Parts: sequence; C-alpha cells; structure tokens
Amino acid sequence: MPAFFDSLEQEILHGGPHIHLLAFLICLSVGIVVLQYVFRILIVFLSKSRHISEDCLRQIFRAIPTCVGILIGIKIAKWSLTVPDFVQAFLDGLFHTVLTVTVTILIAHVISAYLNYKLDRSSKQYAATSILTTAINCVVYSIGALIVLDSYDISISPLLTAFGVGGLASALALQDTLSNLFSGITMLMSKQIRIGDYIRLATHEEGRVVDLNWRNTTIRTPTGNMVIVPNKTIAASALINYEQPLAECTITIPLKIVYGSDLQHVEQVTLEVAQDVLHHSEYGVTGFQPKIRFTDLGEYGISFLVVLRIRNIVDEATLRHQFIKRIYKKYKEEGIALLIRKD
Repeated sequence: MPAFFDSLEQEILHGGPHIHLLAFLICLSVGIVVLQYVFRILIVFLSKSRHISEDCLRQIFRAIPTCVGILIGIKIAKWSLTVPDFVQAFLDGLFHTVLTVTVTILIAHVISAYLNYKLDRSSKQYAATSILTTAINCVVYSIGALIVLDSYDISISPLLTAFGVGGLASALALQDTLSNLFSGITMLMSKQIRIGDYIRLATHEEGRVVDLNWRNTTIRTPTGNMVIVPNKTIAASALINYEQPLAECTITIPLKIVYGSDLQHVEQVTLEVAQDVLHHSEYGVTGFQPKIRFTDLGEYGISFLVVLRIRNIVDEATLRHQFIKRIYKKYKEEGIALLIRKD
C-alpha cells in the first residue's frame, strides 16, 4: 500500500497514466458541460431568428452537445498531455469515431425533422411521425456504422454481401411486414393521411389518426378507444378523410310533415331556425346558407332534408342535437305537425 502512494506521488509530481486518465476525464467533462450551455443559447437564438420552434431544434440537436463536448475534450487532452505514441493513435481513432457518430446523428435528426416539417407544414404544431423517423434512422445509422468499420480497416464487402443475401431471405419471410412498411411510407408521402386527420374506413371504423408507425395505423375513436389497423389494409381500402381538403363538411337532417301543411310556411320557419342555429352554435359555419329540399310524397306525409354545414365531422352529433331541439319547439309554436308514423 505505501508503494502505491509513493507511485501516485511520483505521478502527481512528474505525470503518469493515472494522472493522464484523470486529466482526460476532466477534459471530457468540461467539454460536455460547456457545450450543453452553448447549445441551449444557440437553440434560443435560432428559434427567434429563423422562426423555428424550440421543440424542433431540440429534436435536431438531441445528443449533439454531448458528442461535440467529447470531441473537444479529446482534442484538449491530446494537445495538453504528453503520452506515448500508441495512446496518441488511440485518441486519434477515438476522435474520428466520435466525429463520424456525431455527423451521423445530426444528419438523421435533420432529415427526419425536415421531412416531418414538409409533411405537416399545414399544421400549427410540429408533429413527429414515427414511421419516417424509424426508417430514416435505420438507413443513416447503418451507413454511419459501415463508415466507422471501414475507418478501422475492417472490410465491409463481406458484410454488404451478407446483408444482401440476408435481405433477400428476410424479404421473402417478412412480406406482410414490408408491405405494411412501404404502404405507410406511401400514404405519408402522398399525403393521403396525416397525423390528426379524422377518417372513416370502408369497414365502418372511424376516428382520428394518432400515430402511423412502421407496421400499423392507430385510430382513436369518438368513444376514446384505439383501433389498430395494418397499413396495407388502409392503403388498399376505400376511406373518407374528413380533414382534406377542408375540415368543414355538409350534413343533411331528414324531417317529415303531414299532408295539409303549408310548404312555403314550413320552408320559411325551418330556414329561420337553421340560420339561427348556425349563427349561434360554435359548431356551425355561420356564412353558410342552409337549404331545404323536399324529396318525397309518401303515403302519410311529405319528406324533406335540411342541409347544414359544420366545422368538423366530430361536431355532427352535437349540431343535430341542437337543431332538432329548436325545430321541434318552433314547429309546436307555429302549429306545424311532424309525421311520427313511418311509411
């Protein structure tokens, strides 16, 4: 034990491996801490000068300050410490490896953020789409890993050959998975569906799209439940997207009155109620002129449709509720008899 302390004292006075290692760790720590503060200031500056959201910039620069801090720490340690040649060579190799990893991470984050921004530029919020992030990260990180291996003189040709053969076998074994993956990417790139859209499938499932990943699309129904649908099913089926090109849509409410009613009076009263409901309801489009269309002379009465316009399809039930309450009360006041018996 005394010999250890004597050796440590000699290292403190004249330098040695333990002191060099301690100095190296201190350089790394200082570099990481300093860069964390520098990037925080940089993110605030860019968000104000370039009008880019701070959340988006944090996503782009995630893990970058740590990597850059490690690079600076390695350089400072290399310049300030007197170490053997093999340690210098190790530090050089470590520096180039960390530099490649840093550039790879930054490229992956920038491409993911750019594509997400372009796909969701009509939205007010920055939304991440997991399928794009996953696909882009896999490609970019794979290229980065191959570059690192090549820098250590590890031949990547056998790896590429193995990946090619293995990829062919995997493609045959994972046809459904790959079909879902490419179907999801196709839907995003063609902008058929975006995160937040309200859709209705041909199989009658409906709700708002909350996620689109590499395998399936998640839809939240009006009751709050989640419906998980494979991407290839959505790509191959007919669906209604109530958010494109506009969220506003027209609805019709069927009514039926008895014979003997004054149709002109019925039309006038119904339009007045419809206009008042659209004007005072937060769910109706105020600039829209409601319409009445008589459709059928039935066995017991006259059928007609009331045409209204709502801001979003999810508001349909509420606006129907408001209109039916108002029209029923108004018809009673005006002496207009609704037909209860069915044809």
